[in-house]
Amino acid sequence: MKDSSFDFYEDLADTYHLIFEDWHEAVRWQGEFFNRFIRSLHDENPEARFHLLDASCGIGTQALGLARHDFVVTATDLSPKSVERARKEAEKLGILVDFGIADLRSLEQDIAGQFDVVLSADNAIPHLLSDGELRQACRNLYAKLRNEGLLVVSIRDYDAIIQNRQRATVPRILDEGKRMVFQVWDWAEGGYHYVTNQFIMQEIDGWHTQVNSTSYRALMRSELSSLLAEAGFIDIQWHMPSDSGFYQPIVTARKPGA
Repeated sequence: MKDSSFDFYEDLADTYHLIFEDWHEAVRWQGEFFNRFIRSLHDENPEARFHLLDASCGIGTQALGLARHDFVVTATDLSPKSVERARKEAEKLGILVDFGIADLRSLEQDIAGQFDVVLSADNAIPHLLSDGELRQACRNLYAKLRNEGLLVVSIRDYDAIIQNRQRATVPRILDEGKRMVFQVWDWAEGGYHYVTNQFIMQEIDGWHTQVNSTSYRALMRSELSSLLAEAGFIDIQWHMPSDSGFYQPIVTARKPGA
């Protein structure tokens, strides 16, 4: 992913929180959501202190929240600046997380050990544009799980989006009109790839605009399910927003027992 996505997250590391209405509230909410969600899938031992790898942690939105809920969290990302920002946020909040630099395509070599849960939230996997890269990532996610471990991945609802190839997100007006956040999507002609242009506009002694761009693949649920099965995962299930309460579809899968 050391292409447009690497530059995208490096350049956004200092301002990524501005995409959220209230980033600290998002950390709290996502921690509570994923704590409930993951433990609901461990009926045999819901109170366990799970060792979790957040394999696309960014500035820590999910990792910091989960560390508050008695998860032992290792958090990695391909962007060193994002990881450093996450480390500083953890220190400010007094939260213990083990951080590292890792690429989804080389996770097995980049990070030691195996985990009870591996998480990749908020549409990180679709940065991988080719079947080959996706296969690499799925194999690496599989390798990082202990036997019977749980994979949790969320992506945009591309099965719906591809129907009309959405061109932009609705602008969100924040900070009493002093901040506006939206995306413009440029689709490859006739294809399933697109470029997201992320706009952050702020009124600070006049209006200032930050624009960062990165590429995605419109990854269908059936495609990701097939790639996970090919990597060896079993019990592959999709949890849609109407059922889970999360804002993106979530796929869960397990590594078989010994």
